[in-house]
Order: sequence, then C-alpha cells, then structure tokens
Amino acid sequence: MIKLPAALEPALAQVRHWVQHRPRHLGPALLSVVLLGGGAYAIAAAVVTLAPDAARLPVHEVSESVTPLPVQDQAAALEVHRYSLYRSDSSRANDTAETLLRRLGLDDPQAASFLRRDALVHRHLLGRTGRLLSAEASERNTLLGLTARWSPDDDGTFQRLVIERSEQGFRSRLETAPLTASVRISSATIDSSLFASADEAGIPDVVAIQLAEIFSGDIDFHRELRKGDRYSVVYEVLEGDGEPLRAGRVLSAEFTNAGKTYQAMWFNEASAGAQEEGRPTQGRGGYYTLDGQSLKRAYLASPLAFSRVTSGFKMRFHPILQTWRAHLGVDYAAPTGTPVRTVGDGVVDFAGAQGGYGNVVFIRHRNNHVTVYAHLSRIQVRKGQRVEQGQTIGAVGATGWATGPHLHYEFRINGRHENPLAVARRSESIPVSPAARPAFNRMAEQARRQLSAAELLLASR
Repeated sequence: MIKLPAALEPALAQVRHWVQHRPRHLGPALLSVVLLGGGAYAIAAAVVTLAPDAARLPVHEVSESVTPLPVQDQAAALEVHRYSLYRSDSSRANDTAETLLRRLGLDDPQAASFLRRDALVHRHLLGRTGRLLSAEASERNTLLGLTARWSPDDDGTFQRLVIERSEQGFRSRLETAPLTASVRISSATIDSSLFASADEAGIPDVVAIQLAEIFSGDIDFHRELRKGDRYSVVYEVLEGDGEPLRAGRVLSAEFTNAGKTYQAMWFNEASAGAQEEGRPTQGRGGYYTLDGQSLKRAYLASPLAFSRVTSGFKMRFHPILQTWRAHLGVDYAAPTGTPVRTVGDGVVDFAGAQGGYGNVVFIRHRNNHVTVYAHLSRIQVRKGQRVEQGQTIGAVGATGWATGPHLHYEFRINGRHENPLAVARRSESIPVSPAARPAFNRMAEQARRQLSAAELLLASR
C-alpha cells in the first residue's frame, strides 16, 4: 500500500466526493499515481464526457394520423402494368411466318397472319438470310413489336423494318438510318490454315479474306504460310442501333510469316478525319506500311480473292494435248461461279469465246501490258469498257480446253508472256503525299498502339 503525503489527502477526498455524486458525468475513468523521486508526489486525473445527461433531457410526444393510398387504385395500377419480354435471333432462308415466330418463342396467330400478307415483310424479311431480329413480346407470348436490321450496301447506312401492334392491328414501315462503327482487336496463330485460325479466334471470314488481299504482294497465301505464323488485326464492326450487323474494313494489321513481320494500315486522304473520329471508313483509299509506303501495287498478286495454284509458269504435260509444252500462265483451282477480278486498271480489249481459251477476257493496261482470263463460265464486261483494279469481270468455269473448273491467267508485256506472280511482286507502289503526312502519322501511331495491344492479347492466351 502506498502512503500519500498528508498535504494531498484533502485534494484526493474532493475527487472521491465528485466521482461518487456525479457518476453519469464520468466516462472511462483513469486514475494514475506517478511516483517521482521515491514517491514524493501523486497525481489523480479523470476523463469525463461533456455530453448532457440523457435522463434529464425533456421528452415530447408527437402523434400524427396517416391516411394510406386507396388499395383499389394501387391494384388497378398493377392490373394495367404491362410486362414485356425481349428476344433476338437471325432470319433464315427457309423461314415462314409461323417458324420465325415460333423460333422467337411467340404464339400469335394474328401476328402470323399479318406477316404472311404484308408486302414489306415478303420483300425484305421472309426468305432472307442473316437479318438481325429483335422482338418484344407480352407476358402471354404475343407479339408487341418486331424489328429486322440489315446493311445491304456499303454506303454507310442500314435498313430497319419495323412491325408494331396498335389498337387497329399490326402495321409495318421501312426506315434507313446511319451505321456506326466500333473497333475490334484480335490476333491468332496459324496451325493449319488462315481460315481455321480465324474461326478459332472468332475473326469473321470477310476479315480473313481482307488480310490475304492486303499482304498478297508480300506473302503467297497459297504456298508460303507456315505453322506458327501469327497475325494481329484491327477491324471495324458496323452497327445499327447498337447491334453488330457485319464486319467492315480492316483498319490495320500485322502478319509474321517465316519470321518476317509485315504491317499495314488503311488510309484515305479524303476521309482521314472521319476515320480518326471513329465513323465508318468510305471512299477509295488504300493500305500503306506504317512508314507511309503504299501496299497497292500496279497489279494484284492474284485475280481470285482466295484460291490455290494448280499449275505455275513452267513446262508441264498438257492434260488434253498429251504433250510436254510450256505453260505460259498460272492456273487457279476454284469452284464454278467464283468471281474473277481484274488485277489492274485498264480497258477491255476482248470479251467473248476464243478457241481453247473458251470464254475469255483480255484487258490492256498501260505500258503495253495485257492480262488474260480464260475458261470463264460467264463474262461480265464488254469490249472497250474501262475497268478498275479489283473489279469483277467474270466467273470461274470450265469452258474451252479445260478438264475441270479453274481459271487460266496470263500476263503479257509487249506481246511476250511473263510470270504473272513475278510481275505483281515487282510492280511499283506510291508513297503518302506530303500534304497528308501529318494525318497519316497520327493514325500510324494509333495503329502501332492497337497492334501492340493485340499482340499482348495473343501472348495472354
């Protein structure tokens, strides 16, 4: 027991009295005794709250009468409230009014009857493939509204067929609205083929075809693809009312083939501003390397978008004449009806049937260059017509001296046959103009960032 100095006893007694008579004013109490110099002094302290005593506060009772809303009015509001269900699908070529509604989960004879007899529905929906459908249904699975969207032309717009139920019955209308563009970034590695890798990565076939066309001047996609080749691509998705309708143009791409990397970017001087702002790309632009060299050469590498070479520019045993002779062109295997395009700008010199060529088109280009497209199943140009690079001039067939459907393609310079693949590879390209350089450089830097992001995406997978 600690004995305090006599001088401190009166003060300590006052503290005890205060604590005993005012316990509500005392919060957590702290009593400390500090001994200094062998117990010469003691200090007592208490921590008290400053809040008023709740028991001594005045109490007031307040009462209010509350009138509830009429129950009948609430029940009536719930009764008229409409619950809608929303469903989406795509139209099919064999759709009838009944099968289309059934696939959307609807049971509505009145709606089916309207679809069967409406002229707009017959013209634009039934029997059409790939229309994007969105339907609004009632809680009883009857049709309240149906919208079909599609983009028929590359003009920056889409069509919207709207079918609505009203008190007078159903009605339909056809509208045109602007497309919007969003950007997708993807990447893939070649395991067996370009299209197989695109399918695995969820890249649309139309984008894979564009890739083959973009790099066709540097890579022979018929013979030079290797397992382990990889590519990254940035492309547009064209949307109507926020719904993706189709893939658009490839904006930039990178392809690594046999260890060598190629890059490309779409650029159109006239619409560079629209592309930077994210609007759909339109007009006649072209693809460039990221340092500004055009990938568009005077001649395309192939008159077919995608096919395989079955016979090159060399000596061969002729399958019909049964003799060894020089094959003065390149043969491409493709199904009958496959579109054939001109490899360069020019004028049609001949279009018709000619001996072993069968249906054939001759196109004269500048510098006394002539290209020949033979064995066509049909011809879609006429003599004297001016054609542009990539324009469809006919379709693959087996007319003339042909054992099966294929395209025979020749290239002549001053009347002398040349290897078409070699001519395409050495044809000249044109750089970006000085006036367009600032806009091009901004877009090229953006393309580099997007392709780097795609490469990281591939690495993460």
